[in-house]
Amino acid sequence: MLQWGDLFTSRQNLAYVLLTDRIRELWQQPETKPIAQLLALAMGKVADFNCSLSQWRPSNEDIGHLFARQAIPISWDFVETDVTQGSYVGIERAVSHVCQVVSSIARGVALPGTVHLADAAASPLADASADVWFTDPPYYDAIPYSDLADFFLVWLKRSLPGHPLLQDPFDPTNPLSPKEQEAVQDETKVSRDGRVKDRAFFEEAMSEAFAEGRRVLREDGIASVVFAHKTTEGWEALLSGLIRGGWTVTGSWPIATESTTRLRARESAALATSVHLVCRPRPDDAPIGDWASVLRELPGRVADWMQRLQDEGIRGADLVFACIGPALEVFSRYSSVETAEGVKVELDSYLKRVWEVVGRTALAQVLGSSDGRTGDSGVGGLEADARLTALFLWTHQSSDAPEADGKAKVEEGKEQNRGAATRGLTLPFDVVRRFAQPMGIDLDLWTGHVVSQAKGVVRLLPVVERAKELFGNTGMGTVADAVEIDPVAGLQHSLFPELDAQPLPAPRRGRSLVREHSELPTGATVLDRVHAAMLFQLGGHATALRTLIKAEQERGPDFMRLANALSALYPRGGQEKRLLDAMLLAAPK
Repeated sequence: MLQWGDLFTSRQNLAYVLLTDRIRELWQQPETKPIAQLLALAMGKVADFNCSLSQWRPSNEDIGHLFARQAIPISWDFVETDVTQGSYVGIERAVSHVCQVVSSIARGVALPGTVHLADAAASPLADASADVWFTDPPYYDAIPYSDLADFFLVWLKRSLPGHPLLQDPFDPTNPLSPKEQEAVQDETKVSRDGRVKDRAFFEEAMSEAFAEGRRVLREDGIASVVFAHKTTEGWEALLSGLIRGGWTVTGSWPIATESTTRLRARESAALATSVHLVCRPRPDDAPIGDWASVLRELPGRVADWMQRLQDEGIRGADLVFACIGPALEVFSRYSSVETAEGVKVELDSYLKRVWEVVGRTALAQVLGSSDGRTGDSGVGGLEADARLTALFLWTHQSSDAPEADGKAKVEEGKEQNRGAATRGLTLPFDVVRRFAQPMGIDLDLWTGHVVSQAKGVVRLLPVVERAKELFGNTGMGTVADAVEIDPVAGLQHSLFPELDAQPLPAPRRGRSLVREHSELPTGATVLDRVHAAMLFQLGGHATALRTLIKAEQERGPDFMRLANALSALYPRGGQEKRLLDAMLLAAPK
């Protein structure tokens, strides 16, 4: 498929050529020009639902449109309908949809607006002329906007030849949508000045656009920047451009704009909301901030905002990123921030502190500690694997997220997962790294034990996948029998034979994080013991479960504290949550 016409069958092309011919005839008559423009929009909807990549939707028994996401995917088969009839979606239904929009606009709009086609870095507006500046910016190479727009543009130009809004105002020789100045990362394209559109080009273009927004906004105006990128790397580039552009970030609100049924969200770590950053123009005479003062103010701001958002039902990764706004206000209100020695502090250094404070604040809520380190008075002896699991679940947490590993069942004595998906809960590696690194948690050390890593995704291992590691080759049934026959000897000599035999292996080279803070336990951790109890519950070993819980209660409060915290963090309705709740009910009071 080398040309846009290749996306359509011969029948479809013939039908669309005839339709565009009729629309063009109306466009050439002054009195019917408005009707022609509306029909051209309806024509685009027909093309979206009827091409050689349209798929049959069995759930609705109709046709799905091409752009289920911002891409043109390969489709090995397709469904085709008669677009001239009242079928879904033919020209008749498409026109009906356009008429509904026109009717709604006619009823609801009190004041007309003015639309300008312009470069975001060269607005036609005068200085300080706007009360509000609102933008939903592009994200590096995530979406090739102009390329996708050409799917519709080729039919619009055929229907409305010579229309002024269908011309490239920056390059008259370009027959398609503007691409030279588009703020997107695409190394296959070059800008007007011959620069390759690489990462540096994109970040510079974003900074110029933000600076232009600062120019046109009144001093008492307000700006909002929408962002839904799932990587902290994308956030850092956006925030850097905002601050360099002269903005102070004053707040951040997560708004549920993303459909949970969209293709992009299925089995994905995509954010459920879009975070709207609220910004104000930074005064030109803003002072220089003191680094020590900024760091003292940061924890309180993050804690207050996190509590407010949680009270309003915000959870998980959305909550993590929504804490950015108040944290950035502490930093971005100054023209620059410097240490006592006069060294300028860069944004990336500050953001590392932000992720650390967010992680510690989360641990303080779920584990009762402001520090989260081993030996802390609030957490007791909880090791890094417990902190990693708690932070992972807290970041993944949402009010209605189902557990991904389904109804796994461990066969007594064999620990095998029968026919159940063992995907587990997942997060982008970048997100996990950001909260693990400042907390002294070495991801490589715990990979294969608590989490797994593959293709930029970190997966929290379901408890059933840890059975062999916890109970060794002899199996859970053998260990449980030993505990039931002789509780003292069973717990001392049979539980965790593999873990007690040798320490965890050293981490692999390449992606080790804050190695000096890593913990190398020589035996079972508190999390291991909680997981063992969950597996006893799953396998029906009630006596062994009660014996283990009693022994842990005599050891100290850490076991029950962690079990209760994980019960509150695991997704409702999932297997892990059910096991923990049943185990806690069996605990001696």
